[in-house]
Amino acid sequence: MRSWRSDVVGSLLRPEYLKEARRRHEAGELSPAEFKRIEDRAVDGAIALQEGVGLDVITDGEFRRYAFYGHLVDSVEGFDKFGGWAMPFRDDEGREHVVRRPVVVDRLKRRRPMAAEEFIYLRGRTDRQAKVTLISAQQAAAYYDPEKSKGAYPTIDAYLADVVDILRQEVAELVRLGCTYIQVDAPQYAALIDPEIREGYRQRGNDPDRLLDQCIELDNAVIGDHPGVVFGLHLCRGNNQSRYYASGGYEPVARVFERTRFHRFLLEYDDARSGSFEPLQHVPEDRVVVLGLVTSKKPELESKDLLKRRIEEASRYVPLERLALSTQCGFASTEEGNLVTPMDQEAKLRLVAETAREMWGDS
Repeated sequence: MRSWRSDVVGSLLRPEYLKEARRRHEAGELSPAEFKRIEDRAVDGAIALQEGVGLDVITDGEFRRYAFYGHLVDSVEGFDKFGGWAMPFRDDEGREHVVRRPVVVDRLKRRRPMAAEEFIYLRGRTDRQAKVTLISAQQAAAYYDPEKSKGAYPTIDAYLADVVDILRQEVAELVRLGCTYIQVDAPQYAALIDPEIREGYRQRGNDPDRLLDQCIELDNAVIGDHPGVVFGLHLCRGNNQSRYYASGGYEPVARVFERTRFHRFLLEYDDARSGSFEPLQHVPEDRVVVLGLVTSKKPELESKDLLKRRIEEASRYVPLERLALSTQCGFASTEEGNLVTPMDQEAKLRLVAETAREMWGDS
């Protein structure tokens, strides 16, 4: 069991110069070579930030993607980038922000690896534990529309079969390249956590528990069997410009802990929407829980003493030696980013690293 105590979910705030470079590149004003040099510069900054604050695990900040799912849409033919149904995100004051999702409109064809470039570049520039993030198959299921997609795939199952095949290829390629920590991002589980959304499924004739079983089956098929590689599953309740999608505790999806093959569960626990630690009693004895106690949505810095008390509280259900610490989600699931500053972000990442060292010592 790996003992990385301070983890990071994935995305970091994009520098403004990177956002501008992406816009210019997409408009044909910046050559691919020029854009890659700017991307590399930004990733170098992300690595320096994470190493500088002392994190055990680092990513490339997802700086080569326009969104956490961008590696799928940009590397696989068949998607209309913004043609899918709208997803509403809201904040604690009830303000909403609507995001247009991708939608599959043609048969999927893998043009290039999804995350190989990210890992190879990261691997060559750090001696810390490098992590790569991948979209879950069930998240990709949200990009199927019965009307818009039926010309390419008559059923969602046919579409998901191709998605799983592509993701399995990606996992195998990353393992071949030496990647030893792969995280699968699965915010779509939030729909199976939130009581209101679960009831909505029932009213439309879908059994949420049957959907949960399908999610587990898809996830297990994607990660397969790769000895020596740690697989993490990130479960949050939505994250877009400091807004969220769902609320509720993890009890309705506790079977995920018991029946998936993941080694680490990165869980959102930064506020009351996340529920109690009680569902952690379902986590098997050979798995690690990464407590997402530090919010990436708000600038206020958490108290280190409060974090330590909450870690101790969680240890009533999972022993301290099988716990770790992180932020509850990334800082920029899409390139717009959350409503925090780079200084806020650095302070929160440093807080994660320092608290972890004080709780567990050096990894």
